[in-house]
Amino acid sequence: MSLSAPNPPQLASNPPQSHQREILLSVLWVAMVSSIAFFWGLASTGLVDETEPLFAEAARQMYETGNWVTPYFNDVTRFDKPPLVYWLMAVGFHLLGVSEWTVRLPSAISAAGLVGLGFWTLRRFGFSRPELAAAHTAEASTGHPPTLSRLSRRSLVTTAVIGSALIALNPETLVWARIGVSDMLLTGCIGSALFAFFLAYGQPETPQRQRNWYLASYALMALAVLTKGPVGVVLPGLIIAGFWIYLEGFLGGIRAALQEMHVVKGSLLFLVMTVPWFVLVIAANGQVYIDSFFGYHNFERFTDVVNGHAAPWYFYFLIVTVGFLPWSPLIPWAIARLKPWGVAYWRSQPRQGQLGLFALIWFVLIFAFFTVAVTKLPSYVLPLMPAGAVLVGLAWSDRLCPPPGRPKANLGFGISLGLTLLFLGILAFATFYSPNWMGDDPSMPNLPEQVRASGIMVWAALIWTLALVASVVLIALRRSHWIWSVNLFAFTAFVLMSLLPAYQLADEIRQQPLRDIAEATLAVQAPNEPLYMVGFMKPSLVFYTQRSVTYIYEPGAMAVALGNETAETVLMVGNPAEIAQLHWPADQQEPLLTEGTYELVRLALPR
Repeated sequence: MSLSAPNPPQLASNPPQSHQREILLSVLWVAMVSSIAFFWGLASTGLVDETEPLFAEAARQMYETGNWVTPYFNDVTRFDKPPLVYWLMAVGFHLLGVSEWTVRLPSAISAAGLVGLGFWTLRRFGFSRPELAAAHTAEASTGHPPTLSRLSRRSLVTTAVIGSALIALNPETLVWARIGVSDMLLTGCIGSALFAFFLAYGQPETPQRQRNWYLASYALMALAVLTKGPVGVVLPGLIIAGFWIYLEGFLGGIRAALQEMHVVKGSLLFLVMTVPWFVLVIAANGQVYIDSFFGYHNFERFTDVVNGHAAPWYFYFLIVTVGFLPWSPLIPWAIARLKPWGVAYWRSQPRQGQLGLFALIWFVLIFAFFTVAVTKLPSYVLPLMPAGAVLVGLAWSDRLCPPPGRPKANLGFGISLGLTLLFLGILAFATFYSPNWMGDDPSMPNLPEQVRASGIMVWAALIWTLALVASVVLIALRRSHWIWSVNLFAFTAFVLMSLLPAYQLADEIRQQPLRDIAEATLAVQAPNEPLYMVGFMKPSLVFYTQRSVTYIYEPGAMAVALGNETAETVLMVGNPAEIAQLHWPADQQEPLLTEGTYELVRLALPR
């Protein structure tokens, strides 16, 4: 049964009812996958310190003040990121009110959009082998469907179903799609721009449609720049250039891109979308913005360690391995089966069959780019996850839809299966014993005990153990090509039965006390009474109180700050031990609330 609309040449040979059913099934599949991965329980937890409330509060202040040019947090300019994520959150506040749901909605929607466009691209061009694209084209022109072209149609549907599920259901995408920061929006824009490029590249026979997809790619790159700056055009630009150069040579690739990609129109569209805000924000803030955004947050992040985010050269090998589980053991095989060293082979293939090559260049260049960068964070390689999903989706489709006469035995596939079984066993062991490794966060001192009492990780271990057993049974029955479905069901069950409940439990322990402190602050704070936080910066206090907070990291510095304070009393939030280090007279302290590891007190200032 097909799950998506057929390609345009096939429409005439399919009844309208069948075409409508396929569209409906396609929409339902994307909606179901996206609902489970991105929207289920999206607002079941509060904002997560320390990064998410920074974005949320900057958007809330934009919404409150009506200043849509310069972002602020806690009455201080925030030049870390361009404004698109703030704009989307602020629009959500206008339409739906200020809440965790509206803070995270841009991330969830951009992830769902990426899954949808990925499904459509794979349904059009996700041939598991390039030669199937030629058979598919021959069928469209002759109207006589040979065996190979029927196989190509099965391949397209299978790749679209598996690939789109893998785009959504991997740990890296799942986490960032549920947090109100800019990383998933950037990934959605970059990934969609690259899918749009290939949708244009793969349809040279329809010039108007090709032009529209190329312009859509430029527009999406512009949105990526408005999300996170120059990286939004540098990454897709490098990938597209690398793809052209691989196929046409250096000069030939540049010439082909300039001739085909409507560079003048696309560049004008890109500049019209991006330049106005940068002009306005520089006019409002001058050199300070240029030095902070372009200098510190872009150039220095690539050339030097920023905010202590250093890591060894192999850091992203570990991040991709863990972040793309349970599919990461299959990536080496999925890459090797494409034989990218065969340049002449790929140059001889029809455009419609080159999506695997494009995904490989996408994956490798992003991985290499951020491996070279000095500052390293797990979220930086999020934009390569869709490419990994395409590569693995094509590989699984090749196993499920093998061409006639191809040997079933495959050493690379066998090694990948062995690694998959190994990782399933590791996941079962690691999840069962994971409470023993928790407890490093001082704001969640009782987390290991509460996780054990909840039984959440026991369920996780059971899920992965059953997946391991089911995979072994499939191998024994010579049905190993169905292990992808075992992994998919296991990961989905893990998300619903373990990951989300564990996230909610951590929120109750780590973040709920701060929300209670914020609620108490709103109830007791006198007019013009300052609010301080000592020892650490928890931006969620600003968001939930909607008040300015003065953050002081050292108790000694806090004493100096209070000595310069003109108010008669101040409210103080901090760890009881750190507040005790102030040595404030007991008769000038009024304890108001103790929640978790936090305490709210009122201090009377001597006069």
